[in-house]
Amino acid sequence: MKRTITHLADGRELFYYDRRDDADRAALDPRDLPSRPLASQMRYDPLMDEWIAIAGHRQTRTHLPAADECPLCAAHTASEIPSDYDVAVFENRFPSFSFAEGDFPDPGGLSAARPGVGRCEVVCFTSDHDASFSSLAPDQVELVLAAWADRTAELSALPGVEQVFCFENRGAEIGITLPHPHGQIYAYPYVTPRTRHMLDVAARHRGGNLFADVLAAERKGPRVVAANEHWTAFVPAAARYPFEVHVYPHRRVPDLPSLNANERAAFGPLYTGVLRRLDGLFGVAMPYVAAWHQAPVRYRRDLAYLHLQLFSVRRAPDKLKYLAGSESAMGAFVNDVAPEEAARMLRESAVTT
Repeated sequence: MKRTITHLADGRELFYYDRRDDADRAALDPRDLPSRPLASQMRYDPLMDEWIAIAGHRQTRTHLPAADECPLCAAHTASEIPSDYDVAVFENRFPSFSFAEGDFPDPGGLSAARPGVGRCEVVCFTSDHDASFSSLAPDQVELVLAAWADRTAELSALPGVEQVFCFENRGAEIGITLPHPHGQIYAYPYVTPRTRHMLDVAARHRGGNLFADVLAAERKGPRVVAANEHWTAFVPAAARYPFEVHVYPHRRVPDLPSLNANERAAFGPLYTGVLRRLDGLFGVAMPYVAAWHQAPVRYRRDLAYLHLQLFSVRRAPDKLKYLAGSESAMGAFVNDVAPEEAARMLRESAVTT
C-alpha cells in the first residue's frame, strides 16, 4: 500500500491509499473555498453525565446533490478529491469536532462547556459512485481496512482524543446526505456513553473477558450467520434492531491496527457476504449502520475487544423500525423480529451479486 498526503484548497488534509506505488497524486484542488468553520462547543448534561456537541455550522452541509455534483466523485468542479483514487480519506468540511477553537457563549445553569476538540474524516471506499461496500473486491476491502487502521493509529495519537470511531451509514432511511459509498471516522474528545457503559459492565464481569465469553457462547448457538477461520458473524441474543449482526475476530485485539494480515484478508469475504445476505432478504438495498467498536485511547483499554456492530431499521419489505417513544425517550428497545428468526432468515437469504 502507498499512502500519499496532500491538502485541499482550504488547508484540510487529504490522504490517498493506493495499491500501486506509481500512482500520481500531484493534482491540486483548484476550488476557492471559504474559511474552515470553528469547532463545535461541548456542553455537559448533568442529568445523564454525558457530553453533547453543539455544531450549528453543520446545518449548511451538502445534502443529496445530483450525481454530477457529488463531492466524492473525483476530478470535477465540486469534488473534494482532485484525482481518481483507490481509497481516499479527507478531513470533513463540516466537522462535528475539530481543532479550530473559537469563542462560545457560557451555557449557564449546571452545564459546563468546553471546545469540541477532535477530528472528523470522510473515508471514500471506492471512486465508483454506483458501487456499495458489499460489491467491493477482497483486495479493495483490505485497502479500506488498511486506511481505517492507519487513521485510527494517527488520530489516537492526537492531543485530546479519547476514542476513535469508524463507521458507515448506508441508505436514505438512515439519513445519509451523500449516496456515494463512503464512511466516516470520528475522533472524540471523550469516551462515548455506549463504550463507557460496555467497558464498565465488562469490569464487573466475573470469569474471563466479557466480550470473549459472549463470542464463545454465540459460536455454539443457533444465531451464527457466517464464520471462517478468523471471524464469526452472529445475531446477538438481545438484538435491539430487526436485523442486527455482530462480527468478531476470534483473537481478542483492542483495535483495527492490531489485526494481523491473515485476519484482514479473511474479513472482507465474510463481511461482504453478510451485507449481500441483508440485501437479499427483501430484494432491496438494505439501509444499515456499520459501527466499529474499538478500545478507547486510555479508558479501560485492557478490557476492550474489537468488533463490528451492523444493524438495519428495515423489518419487512415495506416497513421500517422507527425509534419512537420507548426507544428514543427511554432508551428501552422493543424488537419486532426474534433474533433466532433473523439469523435463520439471513442464513437462508439469497446472496445478491
